[in-house]
Amino acid sequence: MAGTDEDTVAAEDDALYVLTAVLLTPAKFPSVLGDDYPEACSALGLPPLADGYGLVLGQDGTGARWTVVIDDVSLVAVAIASWDCGMEHELSPDERTVVTALPGWPLAVAVAAPGIPSPHDPVPEAGDRPPLSPPDTTVWGPAQRRLGADEIALQWAQWREQVDDSEFAPVADAAAGAAGALEEVAAKLEDTDRGREKDGDKDGAKDGDRGGNGHEDLVRVREPAEEASPGREAAPGPSGVRRVLAEARAYIDTPPPLGRVRSSFAAGDARTLRADGPGWSLVARTDDIAFVLLDDEPGEVLPVGRGPELPGLLKALDEMAVRPI
Repeated sequence: MAGTDEDTVAAEDDALYVLTAVLLTPAKFPSVLGDDYPEACSALGLPPLADGYGLVLGQDGTGARWTVVIDDVSLVAVAIASWDCGMEHELSPDERTVVTALPGWPLAVAVAAPGIPSPHDPVPEAGDRPPLSPPDTTVWGPAQRRLGADEIALQWAQWREQVDDSEFAPVADAAAGAAGALEEVAAKLEDTDRGREKDGDKDGAKDGDRGGNGHEDLVRVREPAEEASPGREAAPGPSGVRRVLAEARAYIDTPPPLGRVRSSFAAGDARTLRADGPGWSLVARTDDIAFVLLDDEPGEVLPVGRGPELPGLLKALDEMAVRPI
């Protein structure tokens, strides 16, 4: 598990056995819940506070699922960082930091507390909100599209090596690329989590916002598809790529909701960029290419070559992006 078996927090006078925790901040939130920070907060019925929240997921003594929302973001961030390093870290928030306790879990958790009943939703009482539940990722849609983008950002090198730069067509708008299949992303992620649990990974599902590892088999590169240059008809291919690039450029002049453009660390002097919009997700390295996923293109990952315009677009997006503190 993410913490020790003794990790507990007070939640509505019941002990909570901590299983995992995630951040809900403008720069780091479970993207499966929404395209931006306010949308992710809305999914949990929370106001989008500037400093964000920490989400502690666990079970009470009866085995019921609970999500405890706290305002001590640093406490959760330190715990997650420790777990990522393979270290045990007790996560025991002070009762004064608890904002609310919500029934259910907003994310899939592949581990359970030992010695208590299996995870289940608590028995609702009069006036209670419906229990939280993970978004449906069994079919292609916004949640699965964002999970796919998470996976690419996490495993950039493995996805990048599937793309041969020489196959990019030299078009004026850097909107050419090859496409690969992103098949059964949610099932792959769940299989990875189960594998971790089976292998005795003490970190468990320590961060429900992240995908799994070793998914290089998800990409099958095919012939490049060329977008139209000015004054010429587009060749058969991902017609939505040009729209995505145009909407991403529009963010520079009209800032989108907080968290739609995020920047995180990458190798060397580069940054990993993540941008989302209505029906699309973009993942890029500021010194490299970009990948686009579309709601309208189920299972497709569309690489976008650098060309003459992409570097400037990525630089501008990085300058306006929200960054982890």
